[in-house]
Amino acid sequence: MKTTAQEFRLSEHKSITLLGMSGVGKTTLANKLDNQQWFHYSGDYRIGTKYLEEPILDNIKAKAMHVDFLADLLRSDSIYICNNITVNNLEPVSTFLGKLGNPKLDGLEIKEFIKRQRLHRQAEIYAMLDVPEFMKKAQDIYGYPNFLNDAGGSLCELDDEEVFQVLSDHTLILYIRANHVHEELLCERAVTAPKPLYFQEQFLNDHIELFLRQNNLNAIEEIVPDDFNSWVFPKLLEHRKPLYESLAQRYGYSVDLEDIQNVRDQKDFIDLICQSIDK
Repeated sequence: MKTTAQEFRLSEHKSITLLGMSGVGKTTLANKLDNQQWFHYSGDYRIGTKYLEEPILDNIKAKAMHVDFLADLLRSDSIYICNNITVNNLEPVSTFLGKLGNPKLDGLEIKEFIKRQRLHRQAEIYAMLDVPEFMKKAQDIYGYPNFLNDAGGSLCELDDEEVFQVLSDHTLILYIRANHVHEELLCERAVTAPKPLYFQEQFLNDHIELFLRQNNLNAIEEIVPDDFNSWVFPKLLEHRKPLYESLAQRYGYSVDLEDIQNVRDQKDFIDLICQSIDK
């Protein structure tokens, strides 16, 4: 939503969507706010516990069935497998998304990888369209005056106008812009500990082709999954930056990472947003 600093500061119920790359500090910021005053809605948590819950469990069970001891117990219903997803532990979601490449190295074949990418995209759309409902629940059921939507890093990739309009109609969208130092840190992490990523399909297809050509590979099955993710991450980061900026210009506001890092509490956070609005 577009507003004035005075209107925002005086509003009885504040609702904000945080936008930015994974690792930029959205969840850390959320944890600095008074948990008696702010309902923390995590898009990735909603994805994992609602819209991808069954596919995630099926993926874990499929892995377990390769272990004879566990397979016998599962077949006889002697054990059951469940998720333990929390706002601060979303590992089952990223594990399900997986990495593209050689199946012998725990990579996914392209058909399965694309299937999971599409499931994740649809789940993220649904999770964001749920925001108005959860805003109402937060106030009516739990008595929270304020609402914080901690959106996933891939939100800018959705290319779904309805999602952005719904978020803009109900929340103030705030883009956290990373600085060069932090971008380098994220790229270093992508090398030392590559994580599963979501891609727009055209971006993915173009960069698979480029990676194969640069590394003299003949097929996707030859790709070392971690090598591809480490290589593609800086390119994905550069691809997403203008998408974030465009969303912020059209629907909301921007703040720099340095300013977010200086936020200590709710007052600092509100002051920072008002400064961004006034710009």
